[in-house]
Amino acid sequence: MVIIHKLVCSISFYQWRPDIRSDQLSAIPPLDGLTGRIEELRRRVQPSDPFELAARCAVEYLPQNPAAQESPDASRGEFRLDMWGKPIRFSYPELITQDALNGQDLPSYLQAMLLYYFATCDGTPAAGQWIAFSELPDGRFYAQAFQGYTGNPLAQAFGEDITAFSQAAESCAGERRYSFGDMAYAFQALPRVALLVVLWQGDEDFPSTCQVLFDASISHCLPTDACAILGSQLTRQLIKAARS
Repeated sequence: MVIIHKLVCSISFYQWRPDIRSDQLSAIPPLDGLTGRIEELRRRVQPSDPFELAARCAVEYLPQNPAAQESPDASRGEFRLDMWGKPIRFSYPELITQDALNGQDLPSYLQAMLLYYFATCDGTPAAGQWIAFSELPDGRFYAQAFQGYTGNPLAQAFGEDITAFSQAAESCAGERRYSFGDMAYAFQALPRVALLVVLWQGDEDFPSTCQVLFDASISHCLPTDACAILGSQLTRQLIKAARS
């Protein structure tokens, strides 16, 4: 968790800088330990049956040999899924993640996040209830830091302009959810992974606040460190949408 927490803070530093283009993020040098973590995750996932993986993760698997599903040989193919509403290819057995539209490899931290999803997801459906980062396994130790690079920047960006928050959320494929704060939107990060951003507008006595929540089934799909990556990524997307 410490490695990923440092990684998220490093990513967030670059993502808030207006002079850094989004396509330059892939050039950020990976922190020590991330490359080893990615290889470790690949070794965990590779022995799994790709059709079983597809069923657990709610993704599509396309073998190179169309007859592979009816034989023991399904050794090569690719998974198809959406990440934040964008099409992704995930090769098997290499387990390399690419943007399906331009064929470019995704940055290392997103490679790690998707590998975590495939290594962890057990097929549990969404619970339909929302929990805070502090309620995740070991999350309370990093909850303040998580709020510092997610909820606090969002409150600063949208606390005085709820309309701007609504427009940014809808441009990022968010779906309005009622009965949460003054305004809330849900986002589908991965097929079984949903996040909720809730905004409470302030007044003369209290400042505006914002919080990123997770579906209560999240620990069946991702470990806590991967959830930190998702929260940071969603925060960046919303603020970028408001600036464009």
